[in-house]
Amino acid sequence: MSNEKFVLIDGSSMLVTNYYGNLPKALLFEKDPEKKEKLYSQILHNSKGQYTNAMYGMMRTILKIIAEQKPTHMMFAFDATRDTFRREKYPDYKGNRGDTPQPLKEQFENMEKLLEDIGFKVFYDNKYEADDIVGSVAARFEKEIPSFIITKDHDYLQLVSDHTRVWLIQTKQETADELQTKYGAEFGWNNKLVAIPDKAFEVTPLLCLKEYGVKPEQIPDLKGIQGDSSDNIPGVKGVSSAAIPLLAEYGTVEKIYEAIDACNNDNKQIKALGAHWKEDLGISRSPMKALCEYRDMAFLSKDLAQIRKDYEFTYSLDDFKINIDKDKAHALFEEYGFKSLIEKI
Repeated sequence: MSNEKFVLIDGSSMLVTNYYGNLPKALLFEKDPEKKEKLYSQILHNSKGQYTNAMYGMMRTILKIIAEQKPTHMMFAFDATRDTFRREKYPDYKGNRGDTPQPLKEQFENMEKLLEDIGFKVFYDNKYEADDIVGSVAARFEKEIPSFIITKDHDYLQLVSDHTRVWLIQTKQETADELQTKYGAEFGWNNKLVAIPDKAFEVTPLLCLKEYGVKPEQIPDLKGIQGDSSDNIPGVKGVSSAAIPLLAEYGTVEKIYEAIDACNNDNKQIKALGAHWKEDLGISRSPMKALCEYRDMAFLSKDLAQIRKDYEFTYSLDDFKINIDKDKAHALFEEYGFKSLIEKI
């Protein structure tokens, strides 16, 4: 078996995590915008005054992943804008998110350039989101090389397959350890034998079903019904708890509505279907009215949650091989004040 391994990193997720994880506590808990700005000077920065707290944390994480996981190929994808094709379909998509703080915005630009300059393939696009880019690259090469996606975003679970795993980053190491313990005996996992990144839980197709209640390919259907508050995807109001049993029965949002439409607006048939849902599927509160009322939102929400795999790129698999330019890395680490990381290159 080949020892090759392709690690695909959700760069936006990793950078944001490191930004907030390495903020001074006074700034982290300050609510007043004006007072926050006055505390920006406390954020880690280099001699030029460039903010570096997120960049340093992310670079340290990357080097640790390379040292411990020993991937042969690696790539990074970042979100360039929120005004992607999804917002064209639904203007309120991600409309609940505040502005990106200036110290973080600056580090997005500098981190992307740093990674490119030292030899990594870095992607960002004004039309597609990072998950679409990762999904497209993984789909192209996953049958050629074992692929592992690193992210905190549950949307990526739909990319899990026999060839692709998601290393889903948890907020705390304790949570990852609990999940490892929960499934360790059943799947023969052992932390000493199977190394995965810090705070990560490796999701396989079967584990996705066991832990999250749906198969990977059903994640968009799940969000079609339940919505996703983090992305401001509406879903169907009041049907959240019924989503998993309905999808276990019908498989997709489309099939659920086929069952409803087969009743032909006949009250007896509709009542019989509702009885089936209650008695056989265990759905105590009927979702029928809400499903009918918010039909359009269900299909729109599923579409918004569906990761695209049609992002075009011209690179071959060999182009993603890790080949760090050590001289450039040394110089840039010096420039940004990452002296403790130089010996780790």
